[in-house]
Amino acid sequence: MILVVIEGAGKKETIQKYLGSGYEVMATKGHIRDLDKNGLSVDIANNFEPKYVVMSDKSAIIKSLTAKAKSAGKVLLATDPDREGEAISWHVAHILDIDPNSACRIEFNEISKSAVQKALQNPRAINLDLVDAQQARRVLDRLVGYKVSPVISKKIQPKLSAGRVQSTTLELVVDREKEILAFVPEEYWVITALLNKINDTQVFKSLYYGFNGKKVKIENTEQKDKVLLDIKGAGFVVDKIKKSVTSSHAPAPYTTSTMQQDALNKLGMTLKRSSSAAQSLYEGVEIAGEGKVALVTYIRTDSVRVSPDAIAMAKNFIIKNFGADYYPETPNFYKSRKNTQDAHEAIRPINLSLTPESVKASLSSDNYRLYKIIYERFLASQMAKATYNSVTIDILANKHIFKTTGRTPLFAGYTKVYEDYKNTDNSNDDDELQSLIPELTEGEKLNLNDIKAEQKFTKPPARYTEASLVKAMEEKGIGRPATYVPTITLIANRLYTEKEGKYIKPTELGSVVCSTLIKFFPDIMNIGFTAEMEDKLDSVEEGGVEWQKFVAEFYKVLEAELKTAGENTEKFRLPVEESNVVCDKCGAKMVIRNGRYGKFLACPKFPECKNIKNLNEPVAKCPDCGKDVIARRGKSGKTFYGCTGYPNCKFISWDPPTDQKCPTCGGVLTKKETDEQIKYNCINKTCRYSRTEKKVPV
Repeated sequence: MILVVIEGAGKKETIQKYLGSGYEVMATKGHIRDLDKNGLSVDIANNFEPKYVVMSDKSAIIKSLTAKAKSAGKVLLATDPDREGEAISWHVAHILDIDPNSACRIEFNEISKSAVQKALQNPRAINLDLVDAQQARRVLDRLVGYKVSPVISKKIQPKLSAGRVQSTTLELVVDREKEILAFVPEEYWVITALLNKINDTQVFKSLYYGFNGKKVKIENTEQKDKVLLDIKGAGFVVDKIKKSVTSSHAPAPYTTSTMQQDALNKLGMTLKRSSSAAQSLYEGVEIAGEGKVALVTYIRTDSVRVSPDAIAMAKNFIIKNFGADYYPETPNFYKSRKNTQDAHEAIRPINLSLTPESVKASLSSDNYRLYKIIYERFLASQMAKATYNSVTIDILANKHIFKTTGRTPLFAGYTKVYEDYKNTDNSNDDDELQSLIPELTEGEKLNLNDIKAEQKFTKPPARYTEASLVKAMEEKGIGRPATYVPTITLIANRLYTEKEGKYIKPTELGSVVCSTLIKFFPDIMNIGFTAEMEDKLDSVEEGGVEWQKFVAEFYKVLEAELKTAGENTEKFRLPVEESNVVCDKCGAKMVIRNGRYGKFLACPKFPECKNIKNLNEPVAKCPDCGKDVIARRGKSGKTFYGCTGYPNCKFISWDPPTDQKCPTCGGVLTKKETDEQIKYNCINKTCRYSRTEKKVPV
C-alpha cells in the first residue's frame, strides 16, 4: 500500500477515486506544526532558528499518519502546490522521518485523472527553497506580531494586534478615508442636445465638447449660461463624420484577485463566500452519475498563464461549438503583472465539456454562479476579438462643438460567451455610447429637439470594497493570493475596519492604531517596503537569497524602530463618546465602546462598575423566549440577528426577523429590503412560504 498525504480533507474522495486500489489517501487538514504560541519561538541569537511544535489539535492526525506510514510500502506527499503546501510536506517528512531529498513529493495543479497520474510518474524531492520562503514569511510575521503588538497595546489600549501585511492593508483603508474627508467637490455642467434629422422623428443625443476646435470644461453656472445663449437660435450642422471598424480583445483568464473582484462586483459574493465556493470547485463536488469531480484548477494563483494542453482543449471546443471564425489566427497569450510568482496556471475549468448548465443541478447556487464566470472567462480568453462599426460625429452650433459617438456589433467574437459587467464604482455616465444613430452626411442640417443642462459635482474616491481592496493589495505588492482573504478578514475581526453597506471604512480604533504605527514604525508601515519584502521572499523561493540573511536585514530595521518607540512614553487614547443613558447601578453617564459584536454601552467607572448594555435597538421579540432580538456582528464581520437572552437562548437569524408569523407553519417571518420592495420569508427551512410587498412611495 502507498500512502498519499494531502492537505485538505475535502479533496480526499476525488483523489482516491483517481488513484484507485493500492493507494490510501490521508489529509493533514492544514499545517500540523507551527511556531509555539507560548512565546516568540524564534531564536534571534541563533540565526533566527524557529522553534516548531505539534499543533494542539493535530495530535490525533499525526498519530494516525505515523501508524499508516509504518505499514505503508511508500509515502508520497501531495499537499497543495504552493509555499504553504511545500512547508506542510516538509513538516510531515520531519515527523514521519522521510528524507526530504528523496523522491517523496508529488504535485498537481488540477485534480483530474491525467494530472494525478502524471504526478505519480514524476515524484521529486521537497523544494527546500519554497520551504525556506515560507519559513521566512512565518518568522517575519511572528517577529512583527510579537514585538510590535505589545508596543501599540501599551500606547493605546490592551490586547491590540499588529502585523507586517495586516497593518499595511489597514493603512490603505485609512489613507482612502483621509482622501475622502479631504476631498473638495468641483462643480461642472453637462449639456446635452437632443437632435433629429429634418423630416425624421428619430431623436439622438449629442454631448457638449468645446468651442472653436478646443475641448472646454463648463465649470459654473455663468459659463453654462453663456454657452446656452451662444447657441440659442443657432443652426446645428454635421461638421465631421469619422467611421471605423474597432475591436476589443477578450480579458485574460482569472487570477485569484480578478476572480474575487468579479465575484463581488458581478455576483455580490463576499470574499469568504467566493473563496469557499472556489475551494469546493477545486477539491471536487458531487456530480450525478460521476461521483466527486473537481471542476477548476488550483485557485490560489497570480498568473494568467495557460498550459498548452488547455489551449488545445479550448481551440477544439471553440471550433466545434462556434466555428473556426471564433478562434483567433494565433492562440491568445496574456502577460502577467510585474512581480508575479507565476507558479501556477490561471484559474480555469479542467474540462470544457462539463459546461455550467450540464452540472447546474449538482451545484449549490454559489458554486454554480462562480463556476459559470470562471468557465465563461476562460473560454472567452481563448476566442477571437469582437469587432464593431464605430462612428464619431462632430456637430457645430455657432462654433460650439457637440459630439455623438456610436457603436454597433459587427462580429461577436468572444462576446458570444462573455459580456463585461459595468463596475459601478468606476462608472462615468457623462460619456454616452449609442447604438441607434441615423445615417448622417457632412454639412447636413439638424433639428434641435431640446437641450438640457445638468449640474454635477466631482465625486471623492470610493471607499474600498473587499474586491477593490484585494485589487489594491495586488497592485501595490502587499501579500500574495493566499493572504488576501485572511488579511482583510483579520483587520475586520480586530475591529480596525467595519462595513458600511459593501464598503470598508476604518473604525476610530483602526485609525488610531494606524497613525501610531506610522509614527513609530515608518519602515514597517511603508507600502513600498512591504512590497520589497514580498519580492525578497520570491528571491528566497528562487534560491537566490539565504532566508536567515534576509530576515536579519529586516530585523535590523525593526529593532531600531522598536528602540525608538520604547524610549517614547507618549500615549494615544481613543476619544470616549458619551451617551445619554444613565448607568442604573452607579448613576454615571454610560459611554459607547467597541466590542467583539459591535458597539455597546459601558459604565465609565469600569472596573469598579462593570455594567454594560446593548446599544442596538431591538428589531423584534425572540420567538423562542420573548426577549429582544438585536443586530450583532460575527467573527467574520458579517451581521446577524441574535437574542439578547444568549447564552441561555440561542436564537439567531441571518436576515432581520419580524414579529409576523408564517401563515403556513406559524414560524417567524424574516425580511429582505430593497429600494422598491420587501420580501418576507419563513425562517423554517422546510417551509417555503414567501411573499413580496412593494414599498409605498413616501
